Amino acid sequence: MMDLRKVKKLIELLEDSALTEMEITEGENTIRLSRATVRQTALAPEQVAPSAQPTVPSSAIPPAVDAAQPAATADAPIAGKVVPSPLVGTFYDSPSPDDKPYVSVGSVVGEGDTLCVIEAMKTFNQLEAEIAGVVTVIYKSNGDPVEYGEPLFVIEAAKPSD
Repeated sequence: MMDLRKVKKLIELLEDSALTEMEITEGENTIRLSRATVRQTALAPEQVAPSAQPTVPSSAIPPAVDAAQPAATADAPIAGKVVPSPLVGTFYDSPSPDDKPYVSVGSVVGEGDTLCVIEAMKTFNQLEAEIAGVVTVIYKSNGDPVEYGEPLFVIEAAKPSD
């Protein structure tokens, strides 16, 4: 059995860090702690069944991503290549907390340029651009959890020069 003081210390470590989840194994005992996160995503419009409750106008709901980033909606199809997450992990927009992000909305990227890092099982995996172009949407913020296949970026292909 794991010591209660150790469990409390682990909870404090999780609360004081940017981690959203941790798992510790000691002998035959394993403890998994995860932080509940409530985020509204801009991936797709929500399918809501009609109800008697009044609806809240979208202007009253704070956006999940920067206001400078256009949200994907059914009315405005996304122009460009959607870059999905190749694995489950944690999204990091820069090599370290003190560094500038690899890319931001409006950044011009070349094929092979690093877009972000996804940490999975203590391994940091760089996600590189498959096409040259302009980053038009970034769906995730630093430290957000990501799922396999989940959209992370939209890159509008560079126009060939004449």
